[in-house]
Amino acid sequence: MTDRTHVALIFGGQSSEHGISCLTAASVLGALDPERFDVVGVGISRTGKWTQVPLETIRSYRIVDGVAPEVAEPEHVAVWMVGEDGCQVATRDTSEHLADIHDVDVAFALLHGPFGEDGTIQGMFEMMGIRYVGSGVTSSAIGMDKHFMKVAFEAAGLPVWPYVVATAHRLRHHRDQVHAEVAERLTYPLFVKPARGGSSIGISRVTDPGELDQAIVEAQKFDPKVVIEQGFTGARELECAVLGDPDSLDGCHASVIGEIRVKADDGFYDYEAKYFDDDGAALDAPADITPELTATLQELAKRSFLAVDAEGLVRADFFVTPEGDAFINEVNTMPGFTQISMWPTLWQVSGHTYPELVGRLVQLALDRPVGLR
Repeated sequence: MTDRTHVALIFGGQSSEHGISCLTAASVLGALDPERFDVVGVGISRTGKWTQVPLETIRSYRIVDGVAPEVAEPEHVAVWMVGEDGCQVATRDTSEHLADIHDVDVAFALLHGPFGEDGTIQGMFEMMGIRYVGSGVTSSAIGMDKHFMKVAFEAAGLPVWPYVVATAHRLRHHRDQVHAEVAERLTYPLFVKPARGGSSIGISRVTDPGELDQAIVEAQKFDPKVVIEQGFTGARELECAVLGDPDSLDGCHASVIGEIRVKADDGFYDYEAKYFDDDGAALDAPADITPELTATLQELAKRSFLAVDAEGLVRADFFVTPEGDAFINEVNTMPGFTQISMWPTLWQVSGHTYPELVGRLVQLALDRPVGLR
């Protein structure tokens, strides 16, 4: 058992997706083979304090009475150390002694949203020389920011639906210009989103210009910068999971295509429908689409992976109009791994088990060098 890979699961965090991150940690822990992996759980509380979390606690995480789990505020904090033999995580007690010391070969940051999925923690890993699962600093930051993500997509020639970016400065000093740009470039309905958020938190569907300012206020509760996107009418929401493969010609592989069928009258796949309402949406995997559309979306998914210089994994989300035109909506560089999450589901339908996927991601992290690559 001494040759097991030491994996640190990092979860929780200060973003609005804290609870979903905890659920993801429970799912990934259940998939890591104890014969191959020695796991330590490292939670980040809502106030930003790091703590080692017992594996039994992580396994118990689930939604209870509509409430997601969270990392408890710790009595003793966890610290990271770099020594001659690599990285370690330990707990510092009240006497400033270090206890419960664990070696770390690979960090698996299951953090969704800002301060985890946006390149911040990836930068810490890079500076400490820790191998980690998923995309690097720049690609994580681009993948988190819907503004710069769209810029990268457009630069790569990918089809992007019309949008307007409203920074905090523009909204404070030039709000009239924002309204004018929306009126000129977009048609209703609109979706107003925090630029650097996820899980549909803070997103509003706007059907009338009089609702726009209130939607901006709601989005700015989660991010000062807001992206206003033209809504789709009658479009299908299709998704593709991408798995990195540095040895392949394309650098990655694409899964079967899945379709989200939202049951709400407004067609909005919101936070409640994603995680708390079993009847909020249905997932068709594979989607009932033509082979030609499947091939088109798989190719676009791989191109989007390369456009943001991703590593490890990505979920690419598309809208396809009734006329058959496909548009890339966004990529997620650390998609959820809960039992109802799309990324693992699509790969399982494609013939790969959940434990195989998790093990593959850890191996990809082990195989790549530290530093610039």
